[in-house]
Amino acid sequence: MHIRTEDLSSIEIEFDSGVVPPPYSHIFKLKINFSVKALETSLDLIYTDREELTEEEIFDEGFSLDDDFHFNGDISKIWEKPLKELYTASKWTNKSLDDEGGINLSLKDRQGKSSLVIPQNQQEWQILAQDLIQAIYETSKKELPLSLRYLIKTKTEETMIELTMKFSIRKVEIKINGKITEGAWDKTKDLLSYVFLPDYDYSKAKQQVPNHNGIFIDCGDGYWHELGKGVVNIDNSFDAVSKIKDGFQKLL
Repeated sequence: MHIRTEDLSSIEIEFDSGVVPPPYSHIFKLKINFSVKALETSLDLIYTDREELTEEEIFDEGFSLDDDFHFNGDISKIWEKPLKELYTASKWTNKSLDDEGGINLSLKDRQGKSSLVIPQNQQEWQILAQDLIQAIYETSKKELPLSLRYLIKTKTEETMIELTMKFSIRKVEIKINGKITEGAWDKTKDLLSYVFLPDYDYSKAKQQVPNHNGIFIDCGDGYWHELGKGVVNIDNSFDAVSKIKDGFQKLL
């Protein structure tokens, strides 16, 4: 049964990572109730199959022994529009999810009628779900907003771009040499998708702000990497480093 967007009272996004190996394999249920002032939200995120691994193997991958996360509370109503827009634009499939995993949606309308659907546009729903989870992390103070620094140094001038993604309120703050402006959310998300594609060589990274000419980036952990030297493309068929340079240049 299809539920009209305007009749939606709640959406539950259920995800299974499928054949992804531990410690990365996980499931989550993200339920959102549409209310007048906020989105009443619950999240249960559980990592799976870790009994197969030693503690050392889990730590080596950057995880802890207790990475599960649970949340009940409100997130900003600003997320209602993109969520309903994606629902409206989506098409559904009759095929069940296979071993690759994915997302299904449990829907409920204002009269209490329910429906279970599987979107064809799985990637779009997974991206939005991750954005919503990041908003929850910020709202619950589990994590701070993502902040990047980008530095262009030449013989004649220096430009520092500081980029802060505030998922809790779906806003981008751009600071260029101390002057703050608001950025476009979707365009900045596109830029971020390129930032984390290359290989970052931490043996060449510095914790001090670079004092020689070049283009540098700090991805939020305090380490400065030089593009083209400490930041290199993994896939020769796609020049992510150039995409990063172009994206930050457009912010100017």
